[in-house]
Amino acid sequence: MTQPRPMGTVLTAMVTPMNQDGTLDIAGAIDVANYLLDHGSDGLVVSGTTGEAPTTHAPEKLELTKALVEAVGERAFIVAGAGSNDTAHAVMMAEQAEECGADGVLALTPYYSKPSQLGVLAHFEAIASATGLPIMLYDIPGRTAMPIGDDALDAIARRDNVVAVKDATGDVTQARERIERTGLAWYSGDDPLTLDFLRAGAVGVVSVASHVIGESIARMVAAHEVGDAATADAELAAQLPIIELLMGGGLGAVTAKAAMQALGVTSSRHMRLPHVAFDDAEYGEFVTRLRAVGVPLTH
Repeated sequence: MTQPRPMGTVLTAMVTPMNQDGTLDIAGAIDVANYLLDHGSDGLVVSGTTGEAPTTHAPEKLELTKALVEAVGERAFIVAGAGSNDTAHAVMMAEQAEECGADGVLALTPYYSKPSQLGVLAHFEAIASATGLPIMLYDIPGRTAMPIGDDALDAIARRDNVVAVKDATGDVTQARERIERTGLAWYSGDDPLTLDFLRAGAVGVVSVASHVIGESIARMVAAHEVGDAATADAELAAQLPIIELLMGGGLGAVTAKAAMQALGVTSSRHMRLPHVAFDDAEYGEFVTRLRAVGVPLTH
């Protein structure tokens, strides 16, 4: 592997546990973090989309990040989300991330507003100027409706603290070209394509499925590193039915939180609107399907 790993290897975009009354369950978040770190992850993305960042508020994000830094900061690279289509708000989140001891920032392309590429670049420049933390750019045009263009990427890649990209474009060929051109560390943002991205030069993954299959993902990355293609392929083949169950409906935040309950890590699967948690019947069916695809459950 020629690229450094500035933010770890297997990062989980972790859920934000909530109590039944909708308040944040900080103790539950620490339980989730420890579980993930015990099962293949070496990094955590906090307050990302899977963590319901659009519906958690600045004081809650601050409390959550501080608690996780204190509880698991010595054993995990903690990346705090700074995703907003309001640049001033994104800058504030990046500043808060640094204040509360996070190790890095995940900077999302502005969504919904569909700015020009000059606007995208200016957005990232403002975030990079606001913090000395290393920054991972997040390119997910399927959600933002705005890809990061080559010119904007090349320009922002010159910033010393812009070090990585989470790539959820699905375009592995483009990733290979961009890795070679920018020298940035590349992380897959699409679980089914992680091995393809690794073979194109990526150094790791920011995963949702790692809530359930983190150890398998870590084994796959390790096998790839030593050139054991057969083992890497076998790990991916075993992962795909579980990935499809978790991510196939586009509700990764809902399914990941339900999986944490099914695995006995949390006691509640409460979601904030507009997400709706599985009701008891849906949850029961989901648990049955988890067992059917080979997830060992004791609860």
